[in-house]
Amino acid sequence: MLTDTQCRTAKPKDKPYKLADDKGLYLEIKPNGVKAWRYRFKLAREGVVKESVFAIGDYVSAPNGETAEEAKARKAGGRFTLAEARDERIKARGLVKQGINPAHERQLDRIKRVQESATTFEAVAREWVSLKEWEEVTKKRRLDMLARVVFPKIGALPVKQIIPAHILDVLKTAQEKNGPSVAAEAKRTMSGVFELAVSTLRADTDPVYPVRKALPANKTQHKRPLEADAIGKILRDVDAHGGRHETIGAFRLMWLTLCRPSEAVDAEWAEFDLDAAIWRIPAERMKKRKEHAIPLPTQAVELLRALHGITGRHVHVFPGRDDKGKPMAVASFRQMLNILGWGGKYSPHATRTTGSTRLNEMGFPADWIERQLAHAEPNAVRRTYNHAEHLADRAKMMQQWADMLDAWKKGDGAKVVPLRPAAA
Repeated sequence: MLTDTQCRTAKPKDKPYKLADDKGLYLEIKPNGVKAWRYRFKLAREGVVKESVFAIGDYVSAPNGETAEEAKARKAGGRFTLAEARDERIKARGLVKQGINPAHERQLDRIKRVQESATTFEAVAREWVSLKEWEEVTKKRRLDMLARVVFPKIGALPVKQIIPAHILDVLKTAQEKNGPSVAAEAKRTMSGVFELAVSTLRADTDPVYPVRKALPANKTQHKRPLEADAIGKILRDVDAHGGRHETIGAFRLMWLTLCRPSEAVDAEWAEFDLDAAIWRIPAERMKKRKEHAIPLPTQAVELLRALHGITGRHVHVFPGRDDKGKPMAVASFRQMLNILGWGGKYSPHATRTTGSTRLNEMGFPADWIERQLAHAEPNAVRRTYNHAEHLADRAKMMQQWADMLDAWKKGDGAKVVPLRPAAA
C-alpha cells in the first residue's frame, strides 16, 4: 500500500506510470507532473465481464490547517489526499457490487445537480402564478410582492435546496419591513409555490410548514374602514410626506375617485378627458373586463392639470422612478405608508371599503356607490336598466365626497355629515 511520502515525492517520467495502492486504487503519474487517482474495477454486463477505470480526481498532499469548509470545496474541485482517495474507492466499490458503474452514477449526479440548479424558486414561483386563474392585475400584484419580499432572499436558490431557515428569514424580514399582512401573504404564496414543486417532483417537502406558526398571527384589520379623524390624519400625513409627487398624486387620485390602487398607478394620460372631467379606464385594465367611466371632482381635475406639466410627456400619469416608460409600482404606496407609520394599520385597498362605508352613511343610494366602485350588478334586469351607470348622479356624489375629504383633512367635521343627495 502507498504512503503519502511516496505519492508526494513521485517524479514524472517520459511516459505515464502507476503506483498501486490496494483493491484497484492506483496513482497515475503523467509526464506533465499531474498525479491522478484511478480505480480499476470489473463489471458484468449481460453476462460479459468488462474491466473499466474510474477517474477519482487529482492527488494533493494533506493541507495543514485546512478548515472543514475548505476541505469540502477542495474535494468538490476533484483534489484528494491519499486517505480521501481510499474513501472514494470504497464508495465506488459499493456501487460496483450493486452492478452500477461509478462513472455513470457520477454523470447522473451531475445532471441532477444541473437540473436542480436550473429549477430556481423564482422560476417555479412565476410558473405557479401563471397557472392561477386570476385576473392579470392580481397576478401582477402577487409577482410584485414576490419581487420585493421573497425573490431577493431565495429567488436564485434551487427550489429543492431551500430549507425552513431560509423561509423563516424571509418571513421575519417581511414582518419587520413590510408588516404582518405582507408577511402573511408571502407565507401563503411560498407554500403554494412549494406545493407545485412537490407535486411536479422538483422538491421533496414544503419548508414553509415547519415555521408556519413562528410569527404571531396577523391580527391586522387592514381592510376595516377608517373613521373620519383617521381619514383626515392619513391625508395630512401624506401631504406632509415630502416624497415623490407621483406617489402622493396617485394616492390622492385613489382617494378622490375610490379606484383600485393598481388602477391609479397604471393610469395613462390618454384615458382622461379633463375638460369633461371624465376618466375612462379601458376594459383590459379592469377586473371585470369592462370599460369603467369615473367622474372626476374638481379637486382631481386640478391635481391632474398640475401634474400634466410634470409628467404629461410620458404615457403614464405616474411614471416609475427608474424607468419612465413604465408606471410606478403599487408597492410605492406601502413603502410610503410604512415610513409614515401607517404600515399594518391601513392598506391602500381599505380606501374603497372606507369610501363605500362613509358614502352609505352619508345617505347615497347603493346603486351609485356600487357603480363608482365598478362592482358588477348581479341582477341582469337591473344591470340593463342601469346602463347609464348613474354617471351624472355619481359626479355629484363624488364632488361631495371630495369636499368632505377636504373638510376631514382640515380637521373639520369629525363625524360624517349626511349631505342629502339628489333623489335616485
